[in-house]
Amino acid sequence: MKKKSTPQRIYFIGIGGIGVSALARYFLALGGTISGSDASQSTITQELEKEGVEVKIGHKTSNISPKIDLIIHSAVIPHDNPEIRKARKLSIPIKSYSEAVGELTRKYKTIAIAGSHGKSTTTALLSLILRNTRFDPTVIIGTKLREFASPRRSASSPRKSAHSRNFRKGRSDYLVLEADEYQKSFLHYSPIAAIITNIDREHLDIFKNLSEIKKIFLKFINNIRPGGILVVNKDDKNLFSLRYRIRKIAKKNNLKVIWHSVSISPRKVRVSPRILKIPGNHNLSNALAAYTLAKALGVNQKKIINSISRFRGAWRRMEYRGNLAIKYLVSNIKYKVSGSKHNKYKILNTKYKIPVYDDYAHHPTEIKATLLGLRQKYPKHRIICVFQPHQVQRLKSLFKEFVKSFDHADNLILLDIYKVAGRDKLRKSNFDSLKLTETIKKRKFSPSVIYLKNQKNLPKILKNLLNSKSYILNPVVIVMMGAGDIYNLTKILLL
Repeated sequence: MKKKSTPQRIYFIGIGGIGVSALARYFLALGGTISGSDASQSTITQELEKEGVEVKIGHKTSNISPKIDLIIHSAVIPHDNPEIRKARKLSIPIKSYSEAVGELTRKYKTIAIAGSHGKSTTTALLSLILRNTRFDPTVIIGTKLREFASPRRSASSPRKSAHSRNFRKGRSDYLVLEADEYQKSFLHYSPIAAIITNIDREHLDIFKNLSEIKKIFLKFINNIRPGGILVVNKDDKNLFSLRYRIRKIAKKNNLKVIWHSVSISPRKVRVSPRILKIPGNHNLSNALAAYTLAKALGVNQKKIINSISRFRGAWRRMEYRGNLAIKYLVSNIKYKVSGSKHNKYKILNTKYKIPVYDDYAHHPTEIKATLLGLRQKYPKHRIICVFQPHQVQRLKSLFKEFVKSFDHADNLILLDIYKVAGRDKLRKSNFDSLKLTETIKKRKFSPSVIYLKNQKNLPKILKNLLNSKSYILNPVVIVMMGAGDIYNLTKILLL
């Protein structure tokens, strides 16, 4: 890929986003002078600052200087954003994230991973398979990987930092990219190979229905360069329903289409729960997709299996964060167990540790898959799920599905909806966490559910629950779930 002779001064609006921050790191790695803004501080903005990126909190016209060569903004940034308006006045070129990434996909030999669910895990697996081969790709991914940690010194923070990252700079002309369908972003991309994990009713604030979503994915397939490779999931009914239309596109563009299936994998394919360290059938499918494309690219099977077996998961994808702080288990209450008195603190502290997981699941399909994966990993544990719904429109559109998605949990604690700036158009809605709580309670065989309006009371609620008689002799696992800011609460539970 050709590099510009003079590094650009690029300003990113919405730099705290998982995709935008990865792109910022890409241009930083090329020697660019990178700065940007976000509505609030986050772990990502703090990490970027440690790497030498200037980050402004808040979108102000004063942040935009005539010295800036290019503005790149997140998909959720509105056109009337004050920084966008100022950039227009100064005639600074403006591109959306997907437009900027789209240009990269035409400069690199791009491998794109798309799908409603499982993109990040599949992208992570494929990236780790390819990084120690001749492909050695640059990677832009929608999660953070420990394997991509790269210490960097900055003027303001000379101490080395080594945090998980969502970007990797490779030495080849290959790019592995997580391709999101939100706002039809992936239609800007031009890959030589692609994986589609599945198709589901998602982003219903943008798309009218499943039929429209299917059409968008077909357009994405049509964007694969002639002679390219497409790996698709035969186990997904929505994808499989498009097989004839996919065949037609493949014939026109001379694409090699490979269908994979967990249920009918050839015996020589050794991707199995025994090899894969992350639980769940959905992750088995993700791993098989990465395996299938890597094999099609000519990667040695031993190298593929070795990379898959070493993968321990990604940031906020069923991520083990630690054990619950013991202060939440302390109690003076004593119970009679087998005829003798046992102090509750002693039982829980010595016999059981309570693992705490973080998970990004925010769609009913993802919630079911994550909870089933936890159930498979911890068959004898009680599962406490703390869930923060993400976006009013999603809860409204998929309300019936949400009601049925928590059946593998024993206890459910529902927080208020995380409202997404620039995306939540429904100001008033009857569909909220309280309604979801009441509806779940009416179902038979549903988990015990609590609606928690004030997040600050979560430690107290958990302590009361864990100190209840029904929990005294049962091992427990806790999962903090949602795409909002619930991960900030996880930190509190581990202190």
